[in-house]
Amino acid sequence: MNQKLTNRARELRRNQTDAELRLWGHLRGRRLLGAKFRRQVPIGRYIVDFLCKELGLIVEADGGQHTEQEIYDARRTARLEAQGYTVIRFWNVDIMLETDAVLEAIADSIRALRAAPSSPFFAKATKGTSPRGEKDWRSSLVPLPRGERSRSEA
Repeated sequence: MNQKLTNRARELRRNQTDAELRLWGHLRGRRLLGAKFRRQVPIGRYIVDFLCKELGLIVEADGGQHTEQEIYDARRTARLEAQGYTVIRFWNVDIMLETDAVLEAIADSIRALRAAPSSPFFAKATKGTSPRGEKDWRSSLVPLPRGERSRSEA
């Protein structure tokens, strides 16, 4: 792996935005439906904000600078999707002000990817056991804590 990219990823982990910190607080430690996320992960020549490798799900937190780099972001997303990843993006302001809605959208993506065995990442994640060692990956699902449920679930 490119040492320069690895060092940059470490720097980004140390200097997260407020939106990234908030989102990480909900994604870390398998807190969202038991999905394991990592933050600031190098993939090829890119560094993605959050990655659930078992499902091939990338979550990006976009700040104001992304309005000026739409073409770059579109090309980057297309290249990651060509490698089999699913990329979802959220504006930082939405992460800060509409956290529950953002988490529900991520949860919907997790559910959809788990239900789609055609995903190239699905076969790797479900060979025999779940990441936690259970025979059926569904047994590793963890419901959202009461304060994080959508209004319809509460």
